[in-house]
Amino acid sequence: QCDLTGWWENELGSRMHVSAVDSQGNFSGEYHTAVSSTQKPIQPSPLVGSQHLDEDGQCTFGFTVNWKTFSDSTAVFVGQCFAGDGGEEVLQTSWLLREKVDSLFSNWKATR
Repeated sequence: QCDLTGWWENELGSRMHVSAVDSQGNFSGEYHTAVSSTQKPIQPSPLVGSQHLDEDGQCTFGFTVNWKTFSDSTAVFVGQCFAGDGGEEVLQTSWLLREKVDSLFSNWKATR
């Protein structure tokens, strides 16, 4: 069964820490990104999320990261936790990043 609690690292070296998941599937933590397009120093950023608690333990989940400590952007991640044959847990995610733009005219370039 997948347990989101603890430290996770992706192939680019970004890491996140998920604090305890409550009985409703809600959790919080910190995201430590290894990549950024801003010129400011990267700082750990708060995350909040929720997971779907199910019987087989391979839960779906989503979380939001507010990069407020060094950027004017917000990211959302959705994914699923997979439990491998050897007990290893793997998170597969997709994400969207919304950057602040100066006008409605620039809206087209604000989401990656």
